[in-house]
Amino acid sequence: MSFQFSLFKLLCSLLLAHRLITGAASAQALSEAIRLNQIGFYPNASKIAVVVGEAQGKFQLVTPDLKKVVFTGTLSAPRQNAISGKTTRIADFSGFTKSGSYVVVVPGLGHSYSFDIRSDVHRAVTIGAIKGFYYQRTGIDLLPIYAGQWARPAGHPDTRVLIHPSAASEGRPAGTVISSPRGWFDAGDYNKYIVNSGITMGTLLSLCEDFPDYVKNLDTNIPESSNKVPDVLDEALWNLRWMLTMQDPADGGVYHKLTNPSFDGMIMPDKATKDRYVVAKGITAALDFAAVMAQAGRVLKPYSREFPGLSDSCVAAAKKAWAWAKANPDVAYNQREMNSKFDPDVTTGGYEDRNASDEWIWAAAELYVTTKDDAYYTAVNLFPDNRTPIPSWPQVRTLAYYTLARAGNNLTAIGKKDLPLVKQHLTTMADSLISGADRQAFQTVMGKSARDYIWGSSSEAGNQGIALIQGYRFTDSPNRARYLQYALGNLDYLLGRNATGYSFLTGFGDKTPMHPHHRPSVADGIEAPVPGLLSGGTNANAARQDKCAGYTTTVADEVYLDADCSYASNEIAINWNAPMVYLAAALEALQMDQKVIPARN
Repeated sequence: MSFQFSLFKLLCSLLLAHRLITGAASAQALSEAIRLNQIGFYPNASKIAVVVGEAQGKFQLVTPDLKKVVFTGTLSAPRQNAISGKTTRIADFSGFTKSGSYVVVVPGLGHSYSFDIRSDVHRAVTIGAIKGFYYQRTGIDLLPIYAGQWARPAGHPDTRVLIHPSAASEGRPAGTVISSPRGWFDAGDYNKYIVNSGITMGTLLSLCEDFPDYVKNLDTNIPESSNKVPDVLDEALWNLRWMLTMQDPADGGVYHKLTNPSFDGMIMPDKATKDRYVVAKGITAALDFAAVMAQAGRVLKPYSREFPGLSDSCVAAAKKAWAWAKANPDVAYNQREMNSKFDPDVTTGGYEDRNASDEWIWAAAELYVTTKDDAYYTAVNLFPDNRTPIPSWPQVRTLAYYTLARAGNNLTAIGKKDLPLVKQHLTTMADSLISGADRQAFQTVMGKSARDYIWGSSSEAGNQGIALIQGYRFTDSPNRARYLQYALGNLDYLLGRNATGYSFLTGFGDKTPMHPHHRPSVADGIEAPVPGLLSGGTNANAARQDKCAGYTTTVADEVYLDADCSYASNEIAINWNAPMVYLAAALEALQMDQKVIPARN
């Protein structure tokens, strides 16, 4: 047999194999069994898709027209989802680094949604999630130039707000009219809550502190975009100025919330015209307020020309709220008890917290770092035990540790002494999060346990990611690279690599919530929901909690319903959007600085 003939046969075999591969790819249909980040991946970072079911063997990375195979890999050994019992396999294409648009194909199963590989792949997600707050603004017309098809008239100007009998004081008896404008609608409803604003503002202000250079370059197309202040800070200021109006100037106490007596119906904001009240002062509201204002004092200091005196006013308000809290340590907000004593009854979101020990820690840390007054540091026990819980609105202790680590060597001597303890808290927390994640069915920190699937589980995923980023930034742990990898994995989770297959951020991805429990999205007559809002996501107890018809499973990591009646799994909330903003922005900033997020364990 001649050499030329052998070469001809080899070329024919290769051509036939190529046609078989490309033909197999082009014959595939969309398969929702292939779960991945529907937005995309960084070129030099981890790139993972998860295949649910019994498929095995090869997978391919293919152009969206299904005509060109650019990468071929082998699915991992099977894994069993400890929650559902279902089988998954990992398609890892981290070694492929060429920018472009692609789909994952599993022959015989189908292809994934398309995605991009590029260096700034989550920039639009970051901007969109920040812009979600603009759509939640009260008391301002959302104009088409900024809001597009979701433009709407102003609602809830809150320039005529009544003092509820529970909030009455000598200088402000029941029925007194005050003005308390601006702020964000808290969630799918039209009320404004100090406690939930606390962690939300703390998260956004922390982004401004941690990545100041990155946020300066984010243009979100809001009315303030032309000024010299980062848009995310401008947006936070809309809520900060409202929060300042919630402090009683006479004694420094802070009203728990500004609310209707009961929730509005599914109507647009300008059609909701019930009387609005500020209700009882409380210890958690005062301390969350103090923490936010102390942090804002630091963040705003470089912008004294743009906002003369505002930084000092925030710090003064923080000190006054702290003094009220010291004088009233046992005044907890109890809505049922309040309703038994005063009319009208208030039945909107309670945000009740019977234990304010963590709020004391957070407020003390923020005031200490801002003022450098050791009296705040020693006022409470900042390290009562070895726990470092993932932050949430009723548990804010760990925000104090982030702040102390962030301030680092700028602390006074007493704080510097404890800095190793702070870093140990962050290291222990991060190590605990990543432990076993490489064996999990979706290879994410989120979902290692059914306990993750709580009301607002999307924020749990976001806050886990933030915890890992703090561990990466502020510790010397040998696991630092893995912290960053798994923080990115949790962003992948939020954008589609999960047991539901949903990208939980409205307007971003191919399979996203279309019917969130969000009054403007329901009432505006527009098919697409307001974009940039993070759905609460999978909630193991949702069917019991909201009794919305249509749930099809009781498997903890799959209990999700894209229906506007499902407020327990598909509402939106500012404290869920904030960690989405931080996580996406931080990863964007870090990949820009380092050009790489580690791809391997």
